[in-house]
Amino acid sequence: MFGLGKQKQPDATPDAPADRPNKGGLFGRLKAGLRRTNEILNTDIRDLVARKRAIDDEVLEELETRLLLADVGVDATRRLLEPIYEQVRRRQLQDVDQLHAALREAMVALLAPVAQPLTIETTANPYVILVVGINGAGKTTTIGKLARRLQQQGHSVLLAAGDTFRAAAVEQLQRWGERNEVPVIAQQSGADAAAVVHDALQAAQARHCDVLIADTAGRLHTQAGLMQELQKVKRVLGRLDATAPHEVLLVLDAGNGQNALVQAQQFHQAVAVSGIALTKLDGTAKGGIIFAIAERLGLPVRFVGVGEGVEDLQPFDATTFVDALLSSDEPAVTDGNAAPRTSE
Repeated sequence: MFGLGKQKQPDATPDAPADRPNKGGLFGRLKAGLRRTNEILNTDIRDLVARKRAIDDEVLEELETRLLLADVGVDATRRLLEPIYEQVRRRQLQDVDQLHAALREAMVALLAPVAQPLTIETTANPYVILVVGINGAGKTTTIGKLARRLQQQGHSVLLAAGDTFRAAAVEQLQRWGERNEVPVIAQQSGADAAAVVHDALQAAQARHCDVLIADTAGRLHTQAGLMQELQKVKRVLGRLDATAPHEVLLVLDAGNGQNALVQAQQFHQAVAVSGIALTKLDGTAKGGIIFAIAERLGLPVRFVGVGEGVEDLQPFDATTFVDALLSSDEPAVTDGNAAPRTSE
């Protein structure tokens, strides 16, 4: 089967240490984080092929069902399976390992164009990242992890607490600032978000910081008034620096499945999203949404989040992601006269 072993991430709390150890290396963390999505693909495909001794329409229909259940979406599923149907028609796929390899190739081909790392332009003064998304998507946590990552790359960072609707959001960002020793520009709860971000950009310019990361209040994509406020924040940044913001990073919760795709479309229409961070892949079986986003929008995917630790926010790499998604820890098995199959 295409599944992972039954690995489980340690339970985490919102106040868990930012540098909580996480074993297994980057690939191991990604693999464990994708476990639940993988279990959707971890079906009777191998057993079905072994029993029928052929790749036929029944096998492909089962695979199609699994992809849809993982929230890959109709359009992306069709795109993934089209070359596989063609290879089956030409009798080029003889066993499940060849089917697995064909699916892997199609998945990598779909995701590779959107796997674009975040690059900090050193000519910007500073490079401004505006972080947007709905409530609960993980914006503030993503900002904290991103700040640590940029620090490790040698950049000086300043944070703007632009989520002025929730006092808890300001406090959470300040805790991340203290943890990472990064200054945070904040005002009282209920302050004008655009004013906070304006002051933060002026401070970042005066201190010659390399990067300003601005948090914003979570808002539903259907809330026209709040979306207009977000547009105001963007305009205010542009008045101080005509090139800012240099990145509009949309944080999406993978657990929202197809709703995340709708969110991405609406935020992109409102503020021209330039990159996506897909979070909470470790808590959902809907990680296939990344394929739907790639197929429908083609927006760059900068990061994927597979846990609460700092190292669990990983730059998105198409090949590594697909290999982690499809890899198996199962021992080699045989199906009658077929050769032994080994784990990926």
